[in-house]
Amino acid sequence: MPIYNSKVEPFIEDVKSWFNAGYQVIFSAMGSGILERYRDLLAEEELPVRIIKEVNTALTNDAIYLLTSHVNHGFISERFKTALITEKDISGQRSSSKDSARMPSRRKKAIDPVELKPGDFVVHEQHGVGRYIELVQRTVAGTSREYVVIEYASSKRGQPADRLFVPTDTLEQVTKYVGGEAPSVHRIGGADWQNAKRKARKAVKQIAAELIQLYAARMAAPGYAFSPDTPWQRELEEAFAYVETADQMSTIDEVKRDMERSYPMDRIVCGDVGYGKTEIAVRAAFKAVQDGKQVAILVPTTLLVQQHLATFQGRYTGFPIKVAGLSRFNSPKVSREIVAGIEDGSLDIVIGTHRLLSKDIQFKDLGLVVVDEEQRFGVEHKEELKKTRTNVDVLSMSATPIPRTLEMAITGIREMSNITTPPEERHPVLTYVGPLDDKQITAAIHRELLRDGQIFFVHNRVESIDGVVERLKKLVPEARIRVAHGQMNEHDLEEVILAFWEGDFDILVSTTIIENGIDVPNANTLIVDRSENYGLSQLHQLRGRVGRSRERAYAYFLYSPDKPLTEVAHDRLTTIATNSELGSGMQVALKDLEIRGAGNLLGGEQSGHIAEVGFDLYMRMVSEAVSEFKTGIVPDSQDDPRIRECKVELPITAHIPVEYLPSERLRLDIYRRMADSSSQAELDAIAEELKDRFGELPEPARDLLAVASLRVIAKNFGLTEVVLQGKFLRLSPLMIPDSIGMRLARVYPGSLVKAATSSVLVARSAAPNWMGGEEVGDTSVLPWAIEVLNTIVAPSVSTSK
Repeated sequence: MPIYNSKVEPFIEDVKSWFNAGYQVIFSAMGSGILERYRDLLAEEELPVRIIKEVNTALTNDAIYLLTSHVNHGFISERFKTALITEKDISGQRSSSKDSARMPSRRKKAIDPVELKPGDFVVHEQHGVGRYIELVQRTVAGTSREYVVIEYASSKRGQPADRLFVPTDTLEQVTKYVGGEAPSVHRIGGADWQNAKRKARKAVKQIAAELIQLYAARMAAPGYAFSPDTPWQRELEEAFAYVETADQMSTIDEVKRDMERSYPMDRIVCGDVGYGKTEIAVRAAFKAVQDGKQVAILVPTTLLVQQHLATFQGRYTGFPIKVAGLSRFNSPKVSREIVAGIEDGSLDIVIGTHRLLSKDIQFKDLGLVVVDEEQRFGVEHKEELKKTRTNVDVLSMSATPIPRTLEMAITGIREMSNITTPPEERHPVLTYVGPLDDKQITAAIHRELLRDGQIFFVHNRVESIDGVVERLKKLVPEARIRVAHGQMNEHDLEEVILAFWEGDFDILVSTTIIENGIDVPNANTLIVDRSENYGLSQLHQLRGRVGRSRERAYAYFLYSPDKPLTEVAHDRLTTIATNSELGSGMQVALKDLEIRGAGNLLGGEQSGHIAEVGFDLYMRMVSEAVSEFKTGIVPDSQDDPRIRECKVELPITAHIPVEYLPSERLRLDIYRRMADSSSQAELDAIAEELKDRFGELPEPARDLLAVASLRVIAKNFGLTEVVLQGKFLRLSPLMIPDSIGMRLARVYPGSLVKAATSSVLVARSAAPNWMGGEEVGDTSVLPWAIEVLNTIVAPSVSTSK
């Protein structure tokens, strides 16, 4: 199969010749967006094209078939007269050994890992904040299960602490506490927890009202519906030097769909550092300019203005688009010319800092605002942005990962896209944490210089930065070294950064001014001095400055050897060292990034309430309040199958045996995901993953999945109890109509309906291995219980509706 190196014309010529020669021609791509683009290209050449979902019958040779699949490279078979071409054959990009398109599904499951260590704070929705102690196996009435043990404050002074044993099948009620400093532990049954929940709910209602107001104003505002893609748009996209990841393609498609609607777009794109968010902005801005609209691109720092300006101008080479950068680096004369160009419409795209929000800047016809690193703008700038949101399209980008819980809470208020797949050929940054050591620094710098690379050296004290430069000159006299910090003259600072970007010197010694957005593909070693003084998100963002090309990157986080590390600093450095894989932003985020992410969308004043009840429960409250405002219905937690607890007690040994899966953390994670599942498809996926990773499931694990399946059905029917008591199966709450009552008496003689307690006791006749009492390990009770739900509960629920 020839490699076309992104040249479309020879590809189309080959397709035509194969098709005319009577070959079956199949084109395969990983994303639907690429498939649609090639369908349009082939249709323009008047070739018959069909998109198919899978090849399950013999294909004819009267059309060219387009198919979504993960095939990397194609082939031509003269014997079978078949040609298969893939997107990799056209782009010439070799795929990495990992299948990038499969990554998102693994990542999504890893967003909220229950990585609990003994002593960690957890939140139980009914009982409040406690400490996780251990995961234990207990045998009760002959059946074995695993329980999470949580310790609460003592209910009586002088008595030992109370302990709660939580069955692992109700783990959706338990979340790891995220919310700032160490919280106070609650008492089981005490009033403090209920008061904290009540206060948080009150604050949440206010936020939900604001979100809904903004949403309603946006829906009512007359927006501009952009035209479908032009041939120029496709030309720009095909000139992209890399293979788009599956996430990038779906995000680009979502943004275009939003832009083509008649009401204003308000989408936030979240993705780890270096995951290709800028390319999405490049394409969205191009689309807006095609319709004669202007685009404002807001960035938080002047350095980013220069970087984006170079990127946009590079991508738009050959197209008649005028792009300018407006920042404090411009001379007054150039600034006046740019402002005039904005007003008379001669400038298409302007990239700038908050200066773009100034009152003296009037766009002739603004169609799109792109906000990069939205969380870094101040409150007053955000207020200005809020005003624009109601009548122009707004695309926000953030490297602060937005937690899944928050994403669910604001779904439909602000559209959201998460980019979780790393670009092809990117490697994780190798991360080293250790004491400051001159030998280590010298070796790291020499390694980078040997491959003609560059080095970031971060020292966050301006007063001692020159001393660091002198020390480095002694260690590596052959290296060319320069300094950058925020107290420098603006033009000097710009000149240093640009010179580093262009490769004029080897080591940039700087403060954290480089934390956001500086993209130097040739700089692949980062050394951070006194790393114990940085926040976790800062360390993560700094590490994002390297590893942006195909070269292996190194990050050294060094701490002062003469001072003992505080516990908090030790935890931070441990977290950054253990979460070095690509896309680990979500895990790194659990503490300070998630709270910042929430503050970003909901306002910083909420962090007090988040600290009281924990992040996950707080987000659930936001979700309920938004739903209440949208529908006018006050959601009772009993009505939401995700929130309601359902107790399933059957005489079955159901757990994941330690000998099958020894890691406590992984067992907890699987238990949590099972408890969180709301469909059979989710449970099937968990079973497949277990089989794939650890081998055939042992019987207790199969039974655990069967119980989880029963629980999903029961929750969807609104039950909170499915409990075997003696020879009765107790179902509650359940009211059954007379017709179903007659069926109950006929099919399950001896059953009882208890209207006073809204419950039904279904009698089970004696089975061969079940004589009047509970026979442990009687798995036949499971299919029987599911049969009862389908025979008695399902028709009762549908009748009541």
